[in-house]
Amino acid sequence: MAEREMEYRVELFNRLTKTCFDKCIEKRYKESELYMGENSCIDCCVSKYWQVSCIICVKLLELDIYVRHNYINRFNNMK
Repeated sequence: MAEREMEYRVELFNRLTKTCFDKCIEKRYKESELYMGENSCIDCCVSKYWQVSCIICVKLLELDIYVRHNYINRFNNMK
């Protein structure tokens, strides 16, 4: 279980990095340092990506609880 959680986190980080890099960093590097617009874009992108990821996790947990609850109820009704 811990290994799957770690794999999920690594995959999330990789997708977040690629998405925000593609969205915020100019294709042709002009300088080695990020300029203010790129920094701002990255901050917003990471924040939104993280918020959406948290919302999805909560919804998946709610769905899992609902499914397990229904499964237990069906099992108890079969007795």
